[in-house]
Amino acid sequence: MPLWLLATIVVVGLAAVALLTHLLGWSRARAFVDEAEAMRAWDREFSADPARRADLLPGGHAAVVHSVRGTGLVWTMGLDSTARPLEGARLQQTRRGLTIRFPDMAAPSVTLPLDPSERDDWHRRLQETLT
Repeated sequence: MPLWLLATIVVVGLAAVALLTHLLGWSRARAFVDEAEAMRAWDREFSADPARRADLLPGGHAAVVHSVRGTGLVWTMGLDSTARPLEGARLQQTRRGLTIRFPDMAAPSVTLPLDPSERDDWHRRLQETLT
């Protein structure tokens, strides 16, 4: 088989798989169904600091978790999730939403997409937990 034909088959095949994955909705970012799921995600990361309550952000892609030792943030990354305590974090309002900068090289920052009215409300709520 000529190399150009093999390359064409491979490229078309990969494009078809990518298109089919997207059309079936398998490329969509995961969202938390409810607060209990966000709390379970927190507990997976910080089993020694169990979650007591979670407040889901609009869209369900992140939640503010109130645990025994303090407040933290859990958010989705593709089909998985990660979490970080908010202690020492800095908040910054942006046009896209709210950026949280962690004092952690493993997760330096995360931007939460929020509407302007939601952004102001969540900025105030998170600022209260940081002080």
